[in-house]
Amino acid sequence: MCNGAEPKAAPGPTAKDGGVLDVTMKDIDGADVKLADFKGKVVLIVNVASKCGLTPQYEQIQELHAKYGDKGLVILAFPANNFGGQEPGTNAEVKEFCSSRYHVGFKLFSKVSVKGDDICPLYSFLTSKEKNEKFAGEIKWNFTKFLIGRDGKVASRFEPKIKPDAKEVVEAIEAALAGKKD
Repeated sequence: MCNGAEPKAAPGPTAKDGGVLDVTMKDIDGADVKLADFKGKVVLIVNVASKCGLTPQYEQIQELHAKYGDKGLVILAFPANNFGGQEPGTNAEVKEFCSSRYHVGFKLFSKVSVKGDDICPLYSFLTSKEKNEKFAGEIKWNFTKFLIGRDGKVASRFEPKIKPDAKEVVEAIEAALAGKKD
């Protein structure tokens, strides 16, 4: 189910290059998006699902987009059906749900796989101990959040139940926007 991603160069991003943003992904409408275009910005990557108990996090993610988007925060949401079939719809259905229910203004991508044999290159990098040693590990559920600093490196990881507007997430975003490192 890696139809939403094409690696820029096989087998995907590398730690040597700063890595995580060195892929091209398909947006929700099927257009290629080079994540490298977001280098120099602070990027929040989230795997999302429409039929999950955590789906209301879309509202808080949209609030972060509204509050910090003009300050350099870019939010990239990747629908995934890896957990309990909680994102069963087509890309068109996901887009309609997100716009009608949550009025999302942040970037939505085509459905991808975030774990397993068909994991897409972006999530392969994010979960790889070799490429992302500090924040690696299998995605446990929908709404896992990775914060990428202006330098293109993973700065933080927040597990699904940590809400997007939680103090630690907001502080990490604000520090990354200010160019501060851990």
